[in-house]
Amino acid sequence: MRSARLYARYLGISIRSQLQYRASFVMQAIGNFVVNGGEFLAVWALLSRFGQIDGWSLPEVAVFYGTVSVAFAIADAISTGFDRLGDLVRHGEFDRYLLRPRSTVLQLLGYQFTLRRVGRFLQGLVVLAYGLSASFSSGTPWVGAGGAVAAGILLLWTIAGCVAFFTGLMMIQAVIAFRTVESVEIMNVFTYGGVQAAEYPFAIYARWFRRFFTFVIPLGAVTYYPVLTLLGVPDPGGTPLWVGWISPAAGFAFLLIAASLWRVGIRWYSSTGS
Repeated sequence: MRSARLYARYLGISIRSQLQYRASFVMQAIGNFVVNGGEFLAVWALLSRFGQIDGWSLPEVAVFYGTVSVAFAIADAISTGFDRLGDLVRHGEFDRYLLRPRSTVLQLLGYQFTLRRVGRFLQGLVVLAYGLSASFSSGTPWVGAGGAVAAGILLLWTIAGCVAFFTGLMMIQAVIAFRTVESVEIMNVFTYGGVQAAEYPFAIYARWFRRFFTFVIPLGAVTYYPVLTLLGVPDPGGTPLWVGWISPAAGFAFLLIAASLWRVGIRWYSSTGS
């Protein structure tokens, strides 16, 4: 409970500091909204031209897109400290985090709550609301016969699993920075590249891609299968819909693995000596 209160104070301080320049915050949030809105316009243009992608309609793709965008916006906002670890290591500032009587993970989670990500969050929320409402109005049975309540529970569970997964990716990127000092750009393949891949149904990708990003990097487990269950759409690969209720747990399992790697990474750290 003391750690939770401390983290709440971290968040409060970060939010207040960013709101000191409200015009800047508003412009950055609007910029995030517009830029990510442009990405969805490309999806809309593609589907409006061809009608569907391998049988998937625009509302269904919008649910995939919105779910991933909302989850990644939250994960990106809370994990800025891990993204900036390369700078902390290079300047020797990580020493201070080791000397404080609190978990380094807690301190980096509280490094900065990037408030401007609210633009991406709201944009994803708008797309998600459109996708769900359009799918529901077209007669798609949400979560089989479970109805809107079950759909709401599953949606929140899915977003939580996605946030845990993307936070774990950021932690692994930070672990690599202990060795390389600079953040390795190849990790963007799994973070930003993963977001773009998960914005579409995994069924349209090659089999090796689906397997790798389901059983090795559980991106599909936390996005594709839960959304299939949410929409009540059978998986073309034959996976039963009930899998979508348990697969978001893979995000938390991945986060636990990342936390274990984090403890190994700290042993690699050596101060600059300055």
